[in-house]
Parts: sequence; structure tokens; C-alpha cells
Amino acid sequence: MPSSITYTAVLDVRRETATHLAMLLRGHRDRLGTRRGARVLGVFKQAVLVLRWFVDGTRLVQLARDNGISLPTAYRYLHEGLTVLADHAPDLSTALERAATAGYTHLNLDGTVIRTDRVAAAGPNRADL
Repeated sequence: MPSSITYTAVLDVRRETATHLAMLLRGHRDRLGTRRGARVLGVFKQAVLVLRWFVDGTRLVQLARDNGISLPTAYRYLHEGLTVLADHAPDLSTALERAATAGYTHLNLDGTVIRTDRVAAAGPNRADL
């Protein structure tokens, strides 16, 4: 793009989160027998790619461009990261046991976070029912 602008951004995620995902990706690559340095992106940059997609909703075409990789490679890296995360997610009974042990009163099982102001909105009260 001849008129593109380069800028710096901050991903609002703790570094430990990216490092943890990178370690999971490293283990996955080791199990596959992938040689170190054989991929365009290292595991940390791949972890950041996945987290940018999750946290900021960054489009894959942008992630590909920012990392100097093709769009199919960006999709492959994203799906590999999603697979690794899914493989390490607890099953339902384990998640419920951990929540009960931690004393949680509510649990979001699908992990979807939706920004909303509906919690602040007045809801129906007993007189309205």
C-alpha cells in the first residue's frame, strides 16, 4: 500500500498470558516435530497474533500484513492457536468443580465476553411482574 501509515499499538493483555500461550504452542510444535526456526513466526509472535484476534478483533488480513505472512498462513496460525487452547481447556465437570471450589456464584461457560451497559439499565421489579 503506497499510502499506508505505520503505527505502534499496545495489546491490553498481560505478558504472562502471551508467554503461557507461547509455551503451549512450543509444546505443540515439539510434538509435531517442527524444527525451531522453520516457521515465519516464532511461538511468541504467533501467540500475539491469536490474542490480537481474540482481544481486539483484528481482521486476519491485517494480522497477515502486520506479520509479513500470507493470509492462508495467518489462518493456519490462528486455527493452530485455537486448537492448542481448546486442547488445554478443562472439561465441563472440571470447570464446574474449580468454580465451586473458588466460591464463584456465576460462571460463563463459553468464554464469550460481550461489552454492554445493560447491567446498569433498570430491570423489571416485582411490582411489574
